[in-house]
Amino acid sequence: MKKTILFVIAAVVGMQIGMACTNIIVGKKASKDGSVFVSYNADSYGAYGVMQHFPAGTHPKGAKRKVFDWESNKLWGEIDEAPVTYNVVGNMNEHQVVITETTFGGREEMVDSTGIIDYGSLIYITLQRAKTAREAIKIMDELTQKYGYNSEGETFSVADPNEAFILEMVGRGPGGHGALWVAVRVPDDAVCVHANQSRIHKFMQLPKDQVLYSKDIIAVARKMKLFDGKDIDFDFANTFCPIDFGGARYCEARVWAIYNMYAKGMDKYFDYSAGIDLTGEPLPLYIKPDRKIGMEDVMAGMRDHFDGTVLEMTNDPGAGAWLTPYRPRPLSWEYDGKKYFNERPVGTQQTSFAMIAQVRSSLPNPIGGILWFSNDDAHTTPYTPVYCCATEVPACYTLKTGNAVKFSFKSAFWLQNWVSNMVYPRYSQMFPDLKKVRDELDSTFAASQKAVEGSAMILYKEDPAKAVSFLTLYSKESAQKMMDRWMELGQYLIVKYNDMAEHVDNPAGGFQVSSHGTDTIMAKLRASGYDDAVKKKIIDQTGDRFLLK
Repeated sequence: MKKTILFVIAAVVGMQIGMACTNIIVGKKASKDGSVFVSYNADSYGAYGVMQHFPAGTHPKGAKRKVFDWESNKLWGEIDEAPVTYNVVGNMNEHQVVITETTFGGREEMVDSTGIIDYGSLIYITLQRAKTAREAIKIMDELTQKYGYNSEGETFSVADPNEAFILEMVGRGPGGHGALWVAVRVPDDAVCVHANQSRIHKFMQLPKDQVLYSKDIIAVARKMKLFDGKDIDFDFANTFCPIDFGGARYCEARVWAIYNMYAKGMDKYFDYSAGIDLTGEPLPLYIKPDRKIGMEDVMAGMRDHFDGTVLEMTNDPGAGAWLTPYRPRPLSWEYDGKKYFNERPVGTQQTSFAMIAQVRSSLPNPIGGILWFSNDDAHTTPYTPVYCCATEVPACYTLKTGNAVKFSFKSAFWLQNWVSNMVYPRYSQMFPDLKKVRDELDSTFAASQKAVEGSAMILYKEDPAKAVSFLTLYSKESAQKMMDRWMELGQYLIVKYNDMAEHVDNPAGGFQVSSHGTDTIMAKLRASGYDDAVKKKIIDQTGDRFLLK
């Protein structure tokens, strides 16, 4: 999703609410089971996250389609509709094609506000028309050249069950009409991460069969006086989104953190990624992990808070009395005439929805494609499975049950935010209970997958439509199971930790009561107090002020 300011504003104080979104791409030979994974945290304050659904359809010759801005819902115009459009569930279609994004902004002079296609519309229109990742890239190019591209610089993940690409795109400037772009195929045995900073550098030096790009991209850069070197040395990122401190510390640091989880040897990139030395060696576009990557590893990456690194967020005063790895926005702040900043981790409170697309060539499309979906901060919520063939998405993930300013316990967005916002300020006290339920749900859905898909295969061989109906129902039931369990969790947390005390759990269920009371009069309490690290901070800052004498 979009950042609130472009990177041409280099001062740290300028980096405010934005720095949104993180993607992980895992090649099929880098994963444990041959899946291609694409993950996406859609981070945007104020956005009400929903699961998009566009049913498959056929359209008469001459039919038009209105284009509304994905973020503001502004009507940009209309375009020719395709004769046939495919079922789209979230950011995946019925052919297991996946497209997600992160916004890097880039040079302001590259934006053309006269275009009809914004980055979000480009994703969903393309998903309705493409059967493969390569076809999706071709369609994205055709749409932007014909109708114009009006967004800032974007990095897209484009994948299918057989291959995955990282694609970066900018406009051609005012009146330029169209887009300049480059797409690099992620090797099957590699992992690629992007997080709001342009990542493709000297693509002309890569094998030709691994790269697709606008044929005039270098010529346009020369014409705009953005590049004057040899073609072989053309650097997309340095030309259209030169890195600054914010692009490193807020963005590349997230990439570094995930690469650091998956492979050794990332220390040499730390100074660059942390904004300490921007003349150092940039992070590689992709890495080969030290081990095969499973769904649990992708989830861990999308939930990361720089855990176990020097950027860990629970050991400075901003963590508060309950050691929270969350910080209030804005990202930068000022005190006594000096400017400071907060870290920006992958797992963050402003996520409107999170998803992990799992696509597999070993299964028929209706069964092979799963969208693992969450409607809030990936760290504090579980993922539920929704199959790409679903003819109806769970109501809790749609506008049917709530909106950005209307709370409802039937809305996954609001139910999950309700629980998360209880936990954030009392993190070390409450998160272990949340994590237990989150992990139980994740494990339950993962354990059910083999049996569910086995049943679906039997139905598919009999009649594919029966498999579609079965998986649609299973997707809806899984979401409802999460909703029921999350409501129980919220009620449990508010009782257990009422008034900053802690009710003692009863092994048989519920909570213990005092020996002379009942569950309606007096519960048995435990005063958990401060963590030792917090006690030390208090003593270090106040000396003997609170010393009992």
